Amino acid sequence: MTRHMIHLPVAVPELADALRFAYTFTRSLALVPGIELAGVTVSAEDAQHIRHWVFCDRLMPDRLRCARRSGHQGRCDPTGPG
Repeated sequence: MTRHMIHLPVAVPELADALRFAYTFTRSLALVPGIELAGVTVSAEDAQHIRHWVFCDRLMPDRLRCARRSGHQGRCDPTGPG
């Protein structure tokens, strides 16, 4: 079966604001099947090859991935918040 990826460009002037928006937007869709929180990244429009991870994405012992923000302090948590 072929999967199709949805690319949704959203222009936000500041990186910190773009990361915050991506985090909030993705978390609001977390219950929708097919949404992969761990794969969300943010990049500059003219440097899309340089990506900033939104979520930590560390693999947890139970094979779930950490859903806290990238670079978080403290323990990882598969349910967030970051």
